[in-house]
Amino acid sequence: MSDEYQIDIPQSFIALFVKPGAVKPDRTRDFIAQRYELCEDMATMLTQTAQEMLHGQSLSEAQVLKNIRIALCSAPQEQSVVNWLEATWVVRRLAELSGWAQPDSDDFDAQVG
Repeated sequence: MSDEYQIDIPQSFIALFVKPGAVKPDRTRDFIAQRYELCEDMATMLTQTAQEMLHGQSLSEAQVLKNIRIALCSAPQEQSVVNWLEATWVVRRLAELSGWAQPDSDDFDAQVG
C-alpha cells in the first residue's frame, strides 16, 4: 500500500474542499493530502510561537489565535502559503494542539485581507 493512503485526513479538513451543495470534494485525494500535511505541519510548528505570544506579549489565547490567523492571511492571495479557509483550519488545529478553547466563529467567518 502506498504512503498516500496511510494518511488519515480529518473530515474537518476534507470539508474545506466540498463546495456548498456538493457531496464530494472538488479536488483529488492526493491534492487534499498534500494540503493537509502542509496545514498540519504549520499548526504543529506554530504551537511554540503561540506559547511565546501568550506569555511574552501578555495576550489572551483568543487574541493569539486571531493574530496568527491575520498573519497567515496577510500576504496577497497569489503569494500566500495557505488560503483563508486553510488558515482558519490551521488556527483551529493550533488551538486543539495547545489545549485552548476553539476561537469564536464570529472572528473566523469572514475573509481577512
